[in-house]
Amino acid sequence: MAENNEFIREVDEDYRRDQIANIWKRYNALIITLAVLLVAGVGGYNYWRHAERTRAEAASQQFDKANRLAKDGKAEEADRDFAAIQADGPGGYALLARFRLAAEAAKRDTAAGAAAYDKLAADTGIGDGLRDLARLRAALLRLDGTDPNAALTSLQGLAAPTNAFRHTAREMLGLTALKRGDIEGAGRWFDQISADGETPQGLRQRVEIYQALVAGGAVTVTEAKPENAAPPPITR
Repeated sequence: MAENNEFIREVDEDYRRDQIANIWKRYNALIITLAVLLVAGVGGYNYWRHAERTRAEAASQQFDKANRLAKDGKAEEADRDFAAIQADGPGGYALLARFRLAAEAAKRDTAAGAAAYDKLAADTGIGDGLRDLARLRAALLRLDGTDPNAALTSLQGLAAPTNAFRHTAREMLGLTALKRGDIEGAGRWFDQISADGETPQGLRQRVEIYQALVAGGAVTVTEAKPENAAPPPITR
């Protein structure tokens, strides 16, 4: 019985060897081609990773240099480096450079900075969170302009309960209403901030002050103050 089992095993091994030999004769060119492609693919992927890592390191150094130039007041040189990163840098650094270019433009010209942020907000190729950030920056730049209505509309959209920037948007809307003497409107925005369980602690503390101002009502000066006279009475 043992001899029969050994014979069957040897026959099976011979059969498998014959099958492998036949397969190799029939498909050896294809097998070799696939093996070469696999090796080339792994090598190409590793080269691509190395090249991307090298590009990222170069972009990081250039970005740090541009930041230092901007800090030192060398705006033209900083803009040149940020623009180079935007054009040739890896995706993440290119996007950071676009935001920095918008911020630097806003320092010199509010309208130009807001327009640069508008382009970022309209770019469907970037994430919704970054587009909302650009929208917020543009609105804040326009808030003290001659026509802040568009900025207020944008902030109201960002104040939605699920928006990541709702806290800042609500605070600015409340302060703008308070500045305009709209006590009721300011109170509504500040109440939303207080009721939000995710409101940052620092903002929550500021809101307590804002709500105290709202509770006191509008402050007006009843008469002009003459030179060297005592301060006029204040009514609420």
